[in-house]
Amino acid sequence: MKVFDLIIIGGGPIGLCCAIEAQKAGLDYVVLEKGVLVNSLYNFPSNMTFFSTSKLLEIGGVPFISHADKPTRSESLEYFRRVAESWKLCLNLYEEVLSMETADGQYLIHTSKDRYRSHKVIVATGFYDTPRLLNIPGEELPKVKHFYDEVHPYVGQKVVIVGAGNSACDVALETYHKGAEVTMVVRKEQIKPTVKYWIRPNIENRIKEGSIKAHFNSQLKEIRPHSVLIDGPEGPFELANDFVLAMTGYKPNYDLLARLGISWTDDDKKIPAKDLESLASNLPGVYVAGVLAGGMLTSKFFIENTRVHAQMIIRQIVEEQPAAAAGPFRGQR
Repeated sequence: MKVFDLIIIGGGPIGLCCAIEAQKAGLDYVVLEKGVLVNSLYNFPSNMTFFSTSKLLEIGGVPFISHADKPTRSESLEYFRRVAESWKLCLNLYEEVLSMETADGQYLIHTSKDRYRSHKVIVATGFYDTPRLLNIPGEELPKVKHFYDEVHPYVGQKVVIVGAGNSACDVALETYHKGAEVTMVVRKEQIKPTVKYWIRPNIENRIKEGSIKAHFNSQLKEIRPHSVLIDGPEGPFELANDFVLAMTGYKPNYDLLARLGISWTDDDKKIPAKDLESLASNLPGVYVAGVLAGGMLTSKFFIENTRVHAQMIIRQIVEEQPAAAAGPFRGQR
């Protein structure tokens, strides 16, 4: 079994950043990704436009040229494919990491296809793959979606949208404008204050005029094949329904972190790193990178302000092993 200098878990933008820095440092590495290249971005809505400019999404010195200032999902998928191709990165796609254990001072990683040994590990799995579940009866029905894809399936349908953040408001407006009968179910008394300034007036006006119905201080209690049960301020009531779009946000895959042996803080932030400066986890030689390093602070960490994590971590790995650039571990079997 080959022993790598470094294994990177997660083939998203920051995982690719880490691979580029590892390659520049002469480290023998491999990226293990459970799905497609930049799997989280692939699961974004098909017509999504980034809030960040293309310049702020650039990695590895590869220019990101988009038609507009802010790129689309399609443009980003093509860009990161070109990054991987330009750097000839070592990527194992469709290979899910299942568990990790220590063995002879190294890490033994079990995947859906193979086993690997490595001296160092970087976990850069993001958070978009793991939705925050409602944990109510009927959530397993096929009419329930935690990832919004595109608007066409909801034309002429009765759609319930759960949530009051940017994604929920975006989806409510788009489905309404394409002919869906839209009802929002919101736990609090208003739309979230953090909703983007160009979205907020639009959604509030549609609610005010009654084009989009909104039940505030309410919760979805049960999802049935052709209806939903809502618990509102005046008690529970049933509403006819075709689809439920649960735009309730996402979180890091804490189940995977537990299986890897990585712990996190016991406060609401649940940050899976001992130190946000070093990005070290509780395991020696294991680091967290990208938006994963922020735990539940999912609105504060983005591609643009976590790109630097790759340089920070690789620098530490090289400094810990002064001869790392020459590949001190390479050739071990």
